[in-house]
Amino acid sequence: MIPAPFEIRRCERRDEAAVYDVCLRTGDDGRDATELFDDSKALGHIFVGPYMALEPELAFVLEDPLGVCGYALGALDSKKYYEAYRTQWLPAIQRQYPEPAGDPGLWTRTQKVHYDYYQPDNFLPEPYAVYPSHLHIDLLPQAQGRGLGRKMMEVLLGELVAKGSPGVHLAMGAANARAERFYKKLGFQELTRVREVLFLGKKLRFEDAQEH
Repeated sequence: MIPAPFEIRRCERRDEAAVYDVCLRTGDDGRDATELFDDSKALGHIFVGPYMALEPELAFVLEDPLGVCGYALGALDSKKYYEAYRTQWLPAIQRQYPEPAGDPGLWTRTQKVHYDYYQPDNFLPEPYAVYPSHLHIDLLPQAQGRGLGRKMMEVLLGELVAKGSPGVHLAMGAANARAERFYKKLGFQELTRVREVLFLGKKLRFEDAQEH
């Protein structure tokens, strides 16, 4: 059961601004990144917008009476998703934002994200065939500590199982100990570390879909 007054539902087009806002307000390893970016949509163009557009069946939001306060987004086949991301999503974004020039050491946080529109780093941990899907989830502070993150993960994992995924991976900041504990309680295990990013994976079973 989802505790009142919260509701988990499929993400809709009307949720775009709210989902982008949650992304920004959790964009500093779970902390509010609003003051770090002079482009409020910079992070969302990577981490939420393309999932809503390219994988709408795996996009869910958490809502309370004040509005959207969290999301869980996924991709069934990461290789296909990233190909669509590069060919279908990024061209329109690139037309809005010029590629940063000059000394990268002098770039702002926003410019560094804008650079990723032109040089996306879509790492796929091995063994890919075991963990082909990927996901990410973010909740605002008022929705944390209530078991809602677990409920959202159960919904999304259930959808992935129903679509035939054998396993899923995710990327997180290696320094985010709280998030690491959360995922490992759900059965995720470390796959690899790349610089400051930790990749975790979970094999999916029929049991992950039983309640959905």
